[in-house]
Amino acid sequence: MGAKKKRYSLKRNLGLFQVTVAGVGIILGAGIYALIGLAARDAGNATWLAFLISAIVAAFTGLSYAELSTLFKGDAGEYDYTKKAFGRKLAWFITIAIIFTGIVSASAVSLGFAGYLSKLIGIDLLLGALGLIILMSLLNFWGINDSCKFNTLATFIEFAGLIIIIILGIKNFGSANLLEMPKGLTGVFQAGALVFFAYMGFETVVKLNEETKNPAKTIPKALILSIIISSILYILVAIAAVSVIPASQLAGSKSPLADVAAYGFGPIAFLIIGIIALFSTANTVLMTVVTTSRLAYGMAKEKSLPLFLAVVHKTRRTPYWAVIFVGLTTLLLALVKNIEIVADITTFFLFITFALVNLAAIFLRYKIKAKRKFRVPLNIGKFPVLSALGVIVSLIMLYFSIINFF
Repeated sequence: MGAKKKRYSLKRNLGLFQVTVAGVGIILGAGIYALIGLAARDAGNATWLAFLISAIVAAFTGLSYAELSTLFKGDAGEYDYTKKAFGRKLAWFITIAIIFTGIVSASAVSLGFAGYLSKLIGIDLLLGALGLIILMSLLNFWGINDSCKFNTLATFIEFAGLIIIIILGIKNFGSANLLEMPKGLTGVFQAGALVFFAYMGFETVVKLNEETKNPAKTIPKALILSIIISSILYILVAIAAVSVIPASQLAGSKSPLADVAAYGFGPIAFLIIGIIALFSTANTVLMTVVTTSRLAYGMAKEKSLPLFLAVVHKTRRTPYWAVIFVGLTTLLLALVKNIEIVADITTFFLFITFALVNLAAIFLRYKIKAKRKFRVPLNIGKFPVLSALGVIVSLIMLYFSIINFF
């Protein structure tokens, strides 16, 4: 009788700082650089309010994710939550949709990277995108520690870029009427539904569960901290941008933050913001393929995707078949070139998912009696009021994302 083949597990390397930086790194991606102009088109000087609305949706939902992450040990995330609350079929559909949106988003953002790279060194757009996807997939395979080291470096560069925009705008704070809304509150909510793409990724922190030390305490803290840090930065950047140049000018720009930087730096602005944008977009692609591959791995462990996707490399300790699957499909979808369409498709699925995750947090309060190491605050008996508000605001934003698409 042959010896039983040894199965390898993921390695717990990540502490609170690394997981928080990973969360901030995922959130502070390409969205703010690409979408702030489109948001200004609909929300005008009240673009900051659109980001605030999206932050509220992220905060309510993030609290539900934080509680649910303490009940489930694996990386399957939404699949575990919705399966326990609503059954396997709905859970499978939602999780496949999340994997799909992650892959499409990584493909689109890789083209954003290639766009900046093409203007800086003249490389072919598609070649630049494919090269980035291959490089980030190799880094994903090599190990979570090295992925997080790059993420930490890129996150601080992205952070510095946004701080530069805020500093440039501080002296102009108060020069614009921040409640000026060319399309009224409807336009602000439409912009909020669109710019939620810029918050995409906060929920994927839970997919680092199996690689995090003391995840029941670390994951909820890191998730909430990453939302707070990113929200403050986004709102200040939006205020700075409309304070430096008119919202109408932002709306018509293909590189809105570069235009804001040009106000202070002149001709060198595009080089500075271009380099920062390269790190930002590369980091978004990396962390998206990392977390999407972990979700595929988690689902395979649950036997809801082919079992080979759950195989962990014996030396790198990464789910290498899941990494290959996500990398190859991202390469194939790199022809998706319109980031606004991608943002609308992605946020549509995300708002459905978030409504269900918030509902799951409510249902499982009554279905699972286990003690939670983190609980959503503000409860009436067992009923989590903030999770209920998360359902409501997710459905409202879903409505406006549908309006944006059509």
